[in-house]
Amino acid sequence: MAENLLSVSGLGVNLGDRWLFRDADLTISAGDRLCLVGRNGAGKSTLMKLLAGLGEHDEGALWSAPKVSVSYLPQAPKLPKGMTLASIVQGDIFQEAGGKHVTAPHKAEAILTRMGMDPNWMSDGISGGEARRVALARALVAEPDVLLMDEPTNHLDLPTITWMEGMLLARGGAMVIISHDRAFLRAIGNATVWIDAGKLRRRQGSFDGFDEWAEGIHAIDAVRLHKMDKKITEETRWSQEGISARRKRNMGRMRELNVLRHDRKTMAAPMSRGVKMETAAADGAGQIVLEAIDLTVTVPATRPIKSALGMPTIATDGVNDEGRRVLLNHFNTIIRKGDRIGIIGSNGIGKSTLVRALMGVIEPDQGRVRQGFGLKISYFDQQREVLNGEDSPWKVLCPDGGDTVEVAGKTVHVKRYLQDFLFDAYKATQKVKTLSGGEQNRLLLAKVFSEDHNVLVLDEPTNDLDMETLELLQEVIADYTGTVLIISHDRDFIDRTVTALLAFEGAGKIIPHVGGYSDYLNRKDAVSERQKTKAVKSGAPSKRYSNMPPNMRANTRSARMTFKDKHALSRLPDEITALEVAIASAEDALADPKLFCDYPDHFNKLAVEVTANKTTLKEKEDQWLELEAMRLELEDTA
Repeated sequence: MAENLLSVSGLGVNLGDRWLFRDADLTISAGDRLCLVGRNGAGKSTLMKLLAGLGEHDEGALWSAPKVSVSYLPQAPKLPKGMTLASIVQGDIFQEAGGKHVTAPHKAEAILTRMGMDPNWMSDGISGGEARRVALARALVAEPDVLLMDEPTNHLDLPTITWMEGMLLARGGAMVIISHDRAFLRAIGNATVWIDAGKLRRRQGSFDGFDEWAEGIHAIDAVRLHKMDKKITEETRWSQEGISARRKRNMGRMRELNVLRHDRKTMAAPMSRGVKMETAAADGAGQIVLEAIDLTVTVPATRPIKSALGMPTIATDGVNDEGRRVLLNHFNTIIRKGDRIGIIGSNGIGKSTLVRALMGVIEPDQGRVRQGFGLKISYFDQQREVLNGEDSPWKVLCPDGGDTVEVAGKTVHVKRYLQDFLFDAYKATQKVKTLSGGEQNRLLLAKVFSEDHNVLVLDEPTNDLDMETLELLQEVIADYTGTVLIISHDRDFIDRTVTALLAFEGAGKIIPHVGGYSDYLNRKDAVSERQKTKAVKSGAPSKRYSNMPPNMRANTRSARMTFKDKHALSRLPDEITALEVAIASAEDALADPKLFCDYPDHFNKLAVEVTANKTTLKEKEDQWLELEAMRLELEDTA
């Protein structure tokens, strides 16, 4: 049986007007990898801080085994100024529940390097994402018995998240993780702790089964609430029909009724609150929304940026002769009405720069952007620059005064609209700077959705949002009839919301892909396998996929990509998408049982078209894989 490391029993936190949670019991044992989930405001971060030995509780007790060490990664880490990153990770700057801990210098330097950070960088002026990496390195390097991480994937890119998954799975001890990233939780977790309606519920096993389990619990609670409502109705009727004649004898029954009403109110409050999002696309946009023509954007080359494995991604290989780093290099694309495009790549590689160039916010070094007729863009900026910390949510939504907003063709009072995004009435007039990160993101979503738009540009919209809000955001995007561009490192969110990708692969190269992030990985893996097979057959494996001696590689004669090959590689993703749309449309029509009876000739014609299109689709996908493998091979031998 695994050793118990940390536990709480009968734990309660009172907020004055309500209990955040009460009678909470939780045991953390060696080998536990707990996913701590729940709505925003349910108490996840509060519980995490209590487990770290921070904060105060009103009821219950905390216990830890002798000499157990705990490291805690807060949601918004603050770094001291004027220090090297190595000294911060090495020392006890982030001293939490485990007491003073000093790390050997080589360990601090090694983990920072693996996370793409130069140990000698100064802490002054580093970005929020970089600060989170330093704090994460500090939490990991101590090799604690219990690792507590609050939103560890926020502001991290996909290579770093993937590296972190492998590292966490390889380490011993126990961990508790708060995250909205479902893919991350599925990869890491072996149990789930759910804070719901003020209670802690635990489920063993992979996070994959969480949704079905949670729905089952809510179904049981709904039956309980129905029975409770029925009893309250019966007891209330009794109390009104004869209490005056039986007052003394039935005071106990009245007290029970009051307790029943209180319990019902307590049960209903957390379950009745839910985010509600609505938006609608404005009319008038043309079929061509945005077109990038030979777009090139560069920025001053400062310090190199590395991947999580310490390998350069956009450093020296992306610097031109003028000493500037190339983010976009002669980029061409057409974005059409209704497209749902995800933009992926490492931190700092140019994703936000691309959308800002497409919107006309920044001027490219070369090339131009052609914007379509009737274009109305609404932009969710990950830096939240549009939010003035001194303003109130009310003023953010009504900058010109007034007390109403128009959403999806309906006029709504600003307080009522804010309630849809889980803002209590008193928060409508508070300063934005007093709101949490999740609240600021919800406020920005409220602003974006209230604007008149036919294009949504969402730059890292998932940070600090709970899963329920993310699921609703996914539904809004699915129902939206306009065009959507999404920058995100959340793989599950990308898979659920987009139909095509623009993948940054370094040195200004942006490669289009059909499908979501999982499709992208599958195709990359397929390219890798095909390249390995091709290399084995030719006797000349590429350096990307083989460790064979250099003298064998010297005999290799690489093929050249012709102009025709390059043209095909650029146009095939659009052709594949068009075929997929045509197949889906025809299959929807064929699913109608009346079609064959009423129009048998048309039915047969559609069936033949579907078969032919599926054959063509496979051929084009194979052609794209072959050309993509050739492109990667040529990069390796260049």
